[in-house]
Amino acid sequence: MSDINTVPDYPRGLTFEHVWAALMETRKLQEETARFIKEVGEQQKETDKQLGRLGNRMGEVIEYMVVPNLVDKFRELGFDFTKANQNTSVSDRVSNIFFEIDVFLENGDIAMLVEVKTKLTIDYIKSHIEQLEKMRIYSNRIGDKRIFLGAVAGAVIPAYVKKYALGKGLYVIEPSGDTFNIIQPIGEAREW
Repeated sequence: MSDINTVPDYPRGLTFEHVWAALMETRKLQEETARFIKEVGEQQKETDKQLGRLGNRMGEVIEYMVVPNLVDKFRELGFDFTKANQNTSVSDRVSNIFFEIDVFLENGDIAMLVEVKTKLTIDYIKSHIEQLEKMRIYSNRIGDKRIFLGAVAGAVIPAYVKKYALGKGLYVIEPSGDTFNIIQPIGEAREW
């Protein structure tokens, strides 16, 4: 058994000052590590922001590739759209409805809201369906009785996402070589 009053047996030459200096060095290294981790986190946020901008730009490129021929492609399916507008905003403070339509095709009786994404996902499809529902509410409020249809377009569309969109009554616009194809919904197209 050791005596309580016994002084610890440090290795020869190790003093309190040495231990203190080592602790201060460890503290300094911890502070530098924390600073480095914070910098890496900030760099990651900036990288994510830049990738988001790039994704948006890719969506714009897809819109510009698809829109010029979209009216003709839908004409092949029996639609006679006389107007094609990009980035149409709906802003209704009365009904608290605010959203943007990537491509808005219309004629006197029917309008088609097209959502364009670089990579189409089920969440984007659900969001687009919500926009279509809001469009119906807004249109009813202002006396617009047109039928609204929905379509989704993407440069990358996984098979299960395509099947989901078609099953929800949406048209799917997908790349095909130098052009694109429009696939009709499974069964009847859903109307809003």
